[in-house]
Amino acid sequence: MQPAESGPEPEYDDTAIRFLEVLWGEGYLSPGGPDEVDRVLAGLNLSGLDVLDIGCGTGGITLHIARKHQPRHVTGFDVEVPVIEAARRRADADGLSDRVGFVQSAPGPLPFADASLDLVFSKDALIHVADKEAVFADIFRVLRPGGIFAASDWLRSDDGPLSAEMVSYIKAEGLSFGMASPARYQSAMRRAGFVGVTTVNRNLWYRDVARGELERLKGPLRQTAVDAVGEAYVAKNIATWTAMQKVLDSGEHCPTHLRGHKPQAVAS
Repeated sequence: MQPAESGPEPEYDDTAIRFLEVLWGEGYLSPGGPDEVDRVLAGLNLSGLDVLDIGCGTGGITLHIARKHQPRHVTGFDVEVPVIEAARRRADADGLSDRVGFVQSAPGPLPFADASLDLVFSKDALIHVADKEAVFADIFRVLRPGGIFAASDWLRSDDGPLSAEMVSYIKAEGLSFGMASPARYQSAMRRAGFVGVTTVNRNLWYRDVARGELERLKGPLRQTAVDAVGEAYVAKNIATWTAMQKVLDSGEHCPTHLRGHKPQAVAS
């Protein structure tokens, strides 16, 4: 499976997809599975809503939202071709193509009309967007008045210089990480117009989960992962998880839940 001819090489290619799904479950390219998705959406009634899942990956979360939370329609959006193709296959196989759709587009403004969505969800994907102010302005744009933004993302504790451990971790990941602090996220959301902005630090939760993931990669899950992606790829990711554990333990890496509302009446 090849990326679009005019686009860059995908960061989440078929090998990355296979590895992360071995670790996190079919259709999931971020940790926590459906339980963590449900925690991000806790207290929200999605019945009858039009929902957007930004950075949907291979579609597991999008399909879970459709099945469990029963919105009118949910659209998964991602910038990379391999993950969207996998997501479409999964939706067809699950018989959910009538209530779920997937859109792929190059990085930039969201390819959705103004005030066309009731809820925007994202799970650990906005880390790849460096310009937080621009992305939150765009999310605000596509929401209808009264709409909700509910997400999880990988943040860092502050916006000062990166520690040597964080530099090593980001280098080990080899991905386009634009990490920022909760304060930066809150400021960008409020500047866009969101009200009722809240953040919940999930560092303690993922600190323990990631430690378990590393132990499984070194032990009972290793052969399954090697069979899926090869010894060298598994060894590389064991090194990555080892580096990540250091910045989780220090608190510098802090996965965070985010929520905000677009007012019913938006000032012109």
